Amino acid sequence: MPTGANKKRKYTYVWVSAIILIFGIFAVYEITKKIKGGEVVEHDRMSSVARQNEVGFILNNGQKRSVPSFAFLNQDSTLVTDRDYLGKVYIVEFFFTTCPTICPIMTKNLVELQHTFEDQSDFGVASFTINPRYDTPSVLKQYAERYGITDKDWNLLTGDQDKIYKLAQEGFYIVANEVEDAPGGFEHSGMFALVDKNGYIRSRKDEFGNPLIYYRGTITEKQGENSEGEEQQITILKEDIKKLLEE
Repeated sequence: MPTGANKKRKYTYVWVSAIILIFGIFAVYEITKKIKGGEVVEHDRMSSVARQNEVGFILNNGQKRSVPSFAFLNQDSTLVTDRDYLGKVYIVEFFFTTCPTICPIMTKNLVELQHTFEDQSDFGVASFTINPRYDTPSVLKQYAERYGITDKDWNLLTGDQDKIYKLAQEGFYIVANEVEDAPGGFEHSGMFALVDKNGYIRSRKDEFGNPLIYYRGTITEKQGENSEGEEQQITILKEDIKKLLEE
């Protein structure tokens, strides 16, 4: 037969179990109330991962950053302006055809995007040369043929160098300079800017909640990452282009 001490211990276990059960029921009740009230769903929707994947606007002094007006000749000697891209989601890059380093990789990544969205009539690319003295429309045409650029909304643009540099530096805050000691004689960024159908620059956020602003264009999906441990961003760029196309 159980002793008095054993009986006391048994009753203690029963009371502890009962208290745990009561608190458990109460917790389930509270969670159910939150679900019904939309609190849990809203919290989940606005989790850090969800916020990170949003394709938000880039703000300057509280104003949405948009693409400045521009007008340049493309590879077919046709005048192309920023207004020609309204209604399209497009990528902006700055490059030059004789670039011995990052430009070929950037172009291959853009060709990959061209293939991914080849059935989308509202997708395009604007490639601005930072060496317009050499990169005439005919040179750009040859470059397009060499890399398989076939999208009618992918314009390789050339014109006044000062205007192109102003567009890069003041319009997009992207590096573009003529530097004698730089590879090929020019220094420029290997980043892509993503623009929505209304001409606003867009991007997703990083893990800290800050906008990426630009997407890394110098690493291919197949490569994965570079020697410095930076990861490719073509995959997330594809995802974000798709989101903007669906807006």
